[in-house]
Amino acid sequence: MRQRTLQLGIACALIAVAVCLRLLPHPANFAPVAAIALFGGTVLPRYIAPWVPLGAMATSDLFLGFYDIISITWACYVLIALASSQWLQRPTVRRVGVMTLLASLFFFVATNFAVWAAGTMYTHDLAGLVQCYELALPFFRGTLVSDLVYTASLFGLYALAIQLPARKNFVTERSI
Repeated sequence: MRQRTLQLGIACALIAVAVCLRLLPHPANFAPVAAIALFGGTVLPRYIAPWVPLGAMATSDLFLGFYDIISITWACYVLIALASSQWLQRPTVRRVGVMTLLASLFFFVATNFAVWAAGTMYTHDLAGLVQCYELALPFFRGTLVSDLVYTASLFGLYALAIQLPARKNFVTERSI
């Protein structure tokens, strides 16, 4: 019971942080949602993890507004959470780094393909698809940097939080 309460507390805190950071002014595509999906998928049970980015997106999109490819965007974050729950069962700095890069790239490819396929901004041929990806590259920079910064922050803070009780015991034992 205590473990489940802690897990739900972590999930709610992650959702709240993501919503706040999406609603506050920030550089283009500099948001913590993919990092929260990666982190949640790693530290939360598989039946909770996908709901964290979904809850964050649904709540913040109520205020920010809905858009044509909303289902694709939300699905990308759910898939990132599910993938991290599978591939980051034993997280290392290297695995988390690779997964962060792959998540950023996946989100970029999937959402921009959806913009091209569902929209009217680009011609529906190879040239239009290439143009769509080229014009989206500046936004990818923000996505990648934010994913790296927020993922490193979340995993780093979590590692410190796990080590704190052990350090406290070590200090107490040494002073006896």
